[in-house]
Amino acid sequence: MVDRKDVGSWLEGPSSRTGNTGEWPGQRLGLAPHGPGSIARFGRRLVGIIIDWVLALVIARGLFQVPLPFSEQPATGTQNFIVLGIFALMNVLLVGTLGTTIGHRAMGLQVRSVAGGRATLAQALVRTVLLCLAIPAVIWDRDGRGLHDKVPNTVIVRAR
Repeated sequence: MVDRKDVGSWLEGPSSRTGNTGEWPGQRLGLAPHGPGSIARFGRRLVGIIIDWVLALVIARGLFQVPLPFSEQPATGTQNFIVLGIFALMNVLLVGTLGTTIGHRAMGLQVRSVAGGRATLAQALVRTVLLCLAIPAVIWDRDGRGLHDKVPNTVIVRAR
């Protein structure tokens, strides 16, 4: 169950991340303070999602002639949904089977179930739906997990 005291956001600043000196993001989940197996930091996750989004754009361009950003002809609403659909399909399939997207893999990240092991296909589906809504991804808890990770009980960790 997610309640207000578990959820922080960028509005609350760094103090919402950890409560006491000596604590680190992921400690409550039994994760390492740094290195492989630790909570992935925001910068790595952001670069990973940008890589995945660019790949979705390239695939949409190749399959459906969707114009690239900053081209003379802007994309229509339908074309934008095509890109979002490709992004979502990539996330569900790759996270649900391999535990990582191409962007995550490039950044050395992996999506895992908090219970242990790779995220299941059902967890990947719930996570992807919430990620595509965007708002849950910008609201996170003290461990740096967005609502799109809290609801399906997943966590993004460093794989290397």
